[in-house]
Amino acid sequence: MGFLTSVFVVLVVLVVAVKAWYQGTMRMCRSTRRLDGKVVIVTGSNTGIGKETARDLARRGARVYLACRDLSRGKAARSDIIESTGNHKVEVLKLDLGSLASVRAFVQEFLSKEKQLDVLVNNAAATGLENKLSKDGLQQEMQINHFGPFLLTVLLLDVIKKTRSSRIVTVSSLAHKYGTIDFANLNCEKAFPGGAKLYSNAKLANVLFANELARRLEGTDVTSNSLHPGVVKTEIARRMPLPNVLYKLLGYVTAFFFKNEYEGAQTSIHLAVSEEVEGVTGRYFVDCKDAKMSADAKNQELAKKLWDKCVQLVKLTPEEIKL
Repeated sequence: MGFLTSVFVVLVVLVVAVKAWYQGTMRMCRSTRRLDGKVVIVTGSNTGIGKETARDLARRGARVYLACRDLSRGKAARSDIIESTGNHKVEVLKLDLGSLASVRAFVQEFLSKEKQLDVLVNNAAATGLENKLSKDGLQQEMQINHFGPFLLTVLLLDVIKKTRSSRIVTVSSLAHKYGTIDFANLNCEKAFPGGAKLYSNAKLANVLFANELARRLEGTDVTSNSLHPGVVKTEIARRMPLPNVLYKLLGYVTAFFFKNEYEGAQTSIHLAVSEEVEGVTGRYFVDCKDAKMSADAKNQELAKKLWDKCVQLVKLTPEEIKL
């Protein structure tokens, strides 16, 4: 056997071993809990782990609202979920987290239909977007990843608090450990930190928000937790300006090494339904297990200051904050 052939064989063995280890350490949601009579919102649910989360919750009997920016893709996802679960209680409502007006319109439409909200899954995210401001004067990627979900959650708090044993699930990322919160540049007022750093900053903001929300909801029947879904093959980077050949190559690599969308949805599902996390709040989960968050994510003063800054940026009034 030649040298190059030997190297190739070793590499193949290593790759297969890494894949086997990754599969072996991955946990799945084991709860068989039904959600009949429950109402759920999943943002960004026309594709990826959001769609798989919505599918699972629909299979358990919940009334599921797919909160999607693209209604045509949302309707296609709805048809697919209904066909695969047999649950016709799946609705699509337009939600563009890059527009504060759209967030407010979504909440108004939802509240005209429902008097309860048992589970809110803040799943939608974006990366690789052009550095520019939205019509609201907010950096568009930060708005989609954090400012928009912040406004959405706060506006829904009244109905969430009125619902027994409700849960707020925020999809963050391991990337939060590389993020920082610079209040002088939170909205990229001074400089654009780069795509990877901006995403990490937003994911840190997600965990801080989930933790601060848990503290502010102490004494209620509402829990708030965040999670890292794992490294998942999704369409989150579909708007990145990559040549087609690189995008296809990336697809092949991620398909082999990364979790698929169903596997990536498991921790979101676990936090939404599992009896194991009943009453658990202010925690960060990975692979359906309580995990260690960064030191910054545990900083209560930082979380409080970030909350106040976000209230200002999304123009919430005191009357709208039902805490």
